Amino acid sequence: MAASETSRRQAQVLIFDADDTLWENNVVFERVIDDFLGWLDHPTLDRVEIRTILDDIERANTVAHGYGSKVFLRSLGDCLERLRERPATDAERKEIDRLALALVEHRVELMPGVADALDELAGRHELLVLTKGEQAEQQRKLDACGLLHHFSAAHIVAEKDVDTYRWLVGEHGFEPARAWMIGNSPKSDILPARAAGLNAVFIPNENTWVLENDELDPTDTGVLRLAAFRDLLHHF
Repeated sequence: MAASETSRRQAQVLIFDADDTLWENNVVFERVIDDFLGWLDHPTLDRVEIRTILDDIERANTVAHGYGSKVFLRSLGDCLERLRERPATDAERKEIDRLALALVEHRVELMPGVADALDELAGRHELLVLTKGEQAEQQRKLDACGLLHHFSAAHIVAEKDVDTYRWLVGEHGFEPARAWMIGNSPKSDILPARAAGLNAVFIPNENTWVLENDELDPTDTGVLRLAAFRDLLHHF
């Protein structure tokens, strides 16, 4: 076993993203967007063009208002108003709410292999959760996931940037070099964690939100790339 592999087998701090790492999330939003685009049925713009407009609106709204279902619904309404060039009617807002019912009713669906892998990892390492979003919405998912007993702490933050990771290091007092941020988002999980001195594990999810994509340095030896969550057991 290589020296680096041996060090990973020793006690580490493993910090897990939640949405689209521990459980499916964005796929539900994508289904709502697909229904929304079909309902709009714009006379001149196709789905790709409308989606580009919606992405721009979401990008601005997340900066101004944060993340979560409420901000997402706001973005759908803003998109409709921009395309229709008028305020949304009560009937249109009710239809947007109806389309988005799946977000409220969606049950937490764990990613394959998560429960069994955490059972093993918790016996060897300190586990934390770091998730961003609206406090009540993220807490509901954490409470429903059935995994919290594995973690020494779960933090819900407004944004996952370099300062957030530095705060986490100070809050728990661990050495960044023996910590790993595990997630599917280059923008929120990998790049800022690396900038704060932590290692990272990138587990791609084909349903990752487009606004979470970013370029990773293929030569960065501090980033471990895995195909599936259960592959963590081969390294930690």
